[in-house]
Amino acid sequence: MAQYPYQSLNEYYRNIFGKKTAKISLDGGFTCPNRDGTLSTKGCIFCSAGGSGDFAEDAALTIAQQIEKGKAQTQKKWPKACYIAYFQAFTNTYAPVEVLRLKYEEALAQPDISGISIATRADCLGDEVLNLMQELSCKTKVWVELGLQTANEATAESIRRGYSNQIFVEGVKKLHYLHIPVVAHVILGLPGETGEDMLKTIDFLNRLPIHGIKLQLLHVLAHTDLAVLYEAGNYIPLEKDAYLEILCQCISRLRPDIVIYRLTGDGDKSILLAPLWSLHKRDVLNSVHQLLRKKQIHQGDSYCP
Repeated sequence: MAQYPYQSLNEYYRNIFGKKTAKISLDGGFTCPNRDGTLSTKGCIFCSAGGSGDFAEDAALTIAQQIEKGKAQTQKKWPKACYIAYFQAFTNTYAPVEVLRLKYEEALAQPDISGISIATRADCLGDEVLNLMQELSCKTKVWVELGLQTANEATAESIRRGYSNQIFVEGVKKLHYLHIPVVAHVILGLPGETGEDMLKTIDFLNRLPIHGIKLQLLHVLAHTDLAVLYEAGNYIPLEKDAYLEILCQCISRLRPDIVIYRLTGDGDKSILLAPLWSLHKRDVLNSVHQLLRKKQIHQGDSYCP
């Protein structure tokens, strides 16, 4: 019997590997076309100096050293776990393919690494990168995580995502053709978005051959342009109850086969400005599960093919 009324990541990993599986967040030392001047030098309005990798290991360490450190932090809790090497910080396909291959293969050569997850942008999936992904997928489990954030093109422009929905669609389809599962990142509570906007993003993803989704609460982090909006009173973060309500609606609307990788997310407490209630992650997750049970909501209840 499933533990939760949705397709959870923990259950998915156990079905594949037969044991607890943990992701080790890595910093490969990459940058982003939204940071290096190719598209912009400012990045997305919510992105911290760490490039969404605030909890990744230190980029000054080798990949092998980062993995060793990450494993040491979890082995007391999960002594018999296997691990996924998660290239998280910035855009992890944005480098010459020879550099990417060396980084990825160094990760996969480490003990107990059972697969690799690569976070990137849909506009950074050139033919050489895709060929490398296919090459890796013949040797190990590979997942690619793509940041959509929203299907509302106006919102995407305002947050400086830097590419159209069509580019995202093309990226998903190319990876699906290679049998590489795609995990889509979605942010709930973006400036100006209504609940209906957020549900339309779920509908958009339901029509694509994605494998998984991360549902992320928007955090206001210091030294970002979102922080400037917030401090000027031009952005109000979601309150906890509002977030729980829209999250449950998203779960109900989501295609039943899609694995839910995340229900909230972590904000680095040293730079998190708001919402501060999100710091209590265990309470947030417990509250989500309580609300799902109370309303008898299951993933896909309101999904319409």
